[in-house]
Amino acid sequence: MKNTGKRSCALLRFFVAACLVLPVQPATPCFADLAADRYSYFEDLPLFNPLTPLEPDEMRITFMGSMIPLPVRLAQAEMSVFVETGWVPDLSDSYYHGKPADQFIFDMGAGTSANYAATKVGYRRMDKIFINHLHADHMNDLIHTYCFGPSSDRKSPLYVWGSKPSGVEDPAGSGGGSGGCNTVARPLYHDDGVKAFCAHIREAMRWHTESFGFQGTSYAGYAPPTKSGWGLPHDPVPVGNDDPRDAYALVPIELDWKKVGGVAYDNRATGVKITHFPVIHCRKGAMGYKLEWTHGSNTLSMIYTSDTKPEVNCIEQAKNNGAGVDVFIHEMVVPPSVWAYKNMGLDKVPAPGEPGYAEFQRTVAGLTRVQNSSHTSQGAFGHILSRIDPHPRLTVATHFPVADDTVESAFNSVRNHCDWVVMDKDNGNFVFSFDLMVLRVFPDRMIQCRADASRFAFNPPVRLPEGIMTPKYHNSDGTGDPYAQIDISAEIPSKNADGTENYREDGY
Repeated sequence: MKNTGKRSCALLRFFVAACLVLPVQPATPCFADLAADRYSYFEDLPLFNPLTPLEPDEMRITFMGSMIPLPVRLAQAEMSVFVETGWVPDLSDSYYHGKPADQFIFDMGAGTSANYAATKVGYRRMDKIFINHLHADHMNDLIHTYCFGPSSDRKSPLYVWGSKPSGVEDPAGSGGGSGGCNTVARPLYHDDGVKAFCAHIREAMRWHTESFGFQGTSYAGYAPPTKSGWGLPHDPVPVGNDDPRDAYALVPIELDWKKVGGVAYDNRATGVKITHFPVIHCRKGAMGYKLEWTHGSNTLSMIYTSDTKPEVNCIEQAKNNGAGVDVFIHEMVVPPSVWAYKNMGLDKVPAPGEPGYAEFQRTVAGLTRVQNSSHTSQGAFGHILSRIDPHPRLTVATHFPVADDTVESAFNSVRNHCDWVVMDKDNGNFVFSFDLMVLRVFPDRMIQCRADASRFAFNPPVRLPEGIMTPKYHNSDGTGDPYAQIDISAEIPSKNADGTENYREDGY
């Protein structure tokens, strides 16, 4: 691995070897912990101001989350990939100085909202979310974005792409008629598609959305997108009975997960086309996405498979009819044995007869079943890459618990199956994703950076459109009424009847 440093890798192997010959003492860290607690490659990337306007021919990919959920860790939120294309200058905007021509979120797992805030991505820029599959670690923070976006500067609906129902029969069935010997069990097929998902979220969040109804949640100038304008597979219709212009309108775009190359989005005004294809993960309905952005005579492309077992669709999509792709983002997991001892808090794999060996074996067996139903192993990842020709300009392993020790081992496994991969921040074609990693993709070059973000960041300043409509709960003059839904009989007022002050309304 270039730039992670041959010397540092040699030292790492020395430290690991030195620690493994010592008795296992979990309470006393050894030098190997240094390799398990940092990702040196990412630390060596140049800092990048996320408020930097995009170049006209730039596609920017920021990893807002990069982790498999077992375990969730402080270093990495769950999966989310933010993609921006092009730039529309606006000198009247003193903060952003413009906006991307188009922008998208792929997955939104737990913890990712903090990274969007830290990189100054406002809620109005988070209105198009593509979900690869409905596991919680890929959509947890969608609820946060849906609920709090309208209280900030997203005064338009939230659009959510995902799959149609899986069509998997529930083996328990739905029961029969009135009972008795002639009762015949009926097959049961759950409505587990994104439309039902959004409908249930809409109702589950009713207390939240009503409680904030004294705030304006729409504006007069908003024109909802159309099927033809966004190149959608069907008309964009909100679940429930919300006004299709309102920020609490939740609009599912349901895709046929069985289609290879089905069109999810095709916006001729911005030049972005997003297609989808089935992948293999736990249950029918998981999909990968391919984004292609045409700007002038150039087309930049990205594939995000999310979670999947090794399968051929992603290979053919990456070949892209001989054109190849610029960025190929694919999930990879550590071996079940590594996964097991890391989860168990051990320093190494226990030997037969050592304490915890039987429990370790049971844990490995369970995690092997998870891998077999759902994920791509390190060696299988390398095999997939060996079958992609032309090669992607940059391959990104994601959904992976990165640290110097796991990365070195995994990269060696990949190299054993694919000898053309090179990990180098300046001239490489392979990298492991990490939260706040930024990839700046141009027709003639690619730049890897790390976002210069504060752990104490607030959201960016709200940019409200003109013509905010009257809130649902309002006073006679049309202003929002914050008292409409509460019982203030037990309130301590800021001032008493005699005019004496209990506290200041300005907060000081």
